[in-house]
Amino acid sequence: MEQTAFLSLGSNIGNRSGYLESAIKNLSKRYPISVVNVSSIYETDPVGYEEQELFLNMVIEVRTQLSSFELLDACMEAEQVLGRKREIRWGPRTIDIDILLYNDENILTERLIVPHPRLHERSFVVIPLLEICPNITLPAGDKPLCELAHELPDRGGVRIWKQRNGEDVFALFAN
Repeated sequence: MEQTAFLSLGSNIGNRSGYLESAIKNLSKRYPISVVNVSSIYETDPVGYEEQELFLNMVIEVRTQLSSFELLDACMEAEQVLGRKREIRWGPRTIDIDILLYNDENILTERLIVPHPRLHERSFVVIPLLEICPNITLPAGDKPLCELAHELPDRGGVRIWKQRNGEDVFALFAN
């Protein structure tokens, strides 16, 4: 049965947009994952550990036959293939791929928490997610995410880097 998930991607080392593109290609070519929607790419200020370069962030909507845990494994493998090192919490990274939402499920395990536990606190995730799904409400949420977005303190730290104009996902990365 096909499942719908929203993934957040971020990079702040080297060819940032190249890492975003490579991550999407890796996931869609190596696994039963179809990318059905993508946000624009945003340049964002670092959050948490602030002594690092600016990030490029985006959100993608995918359809997959994978379970939530298989999808997590695919995301972690894609990060590893692209040289992700976990040395400093919230520190610099070639690529970060997080599962934001998986269907309308609430998952709470040691390995995986869905919805992502800090999704509603992070403008760099909320803004691109709302771009592709403006009326979304988080599972077990009582307010649409767009209402919660107005309360985020760091909205100014999220700026359009490359606007999506309805093109194919990979055309977004063309020069």
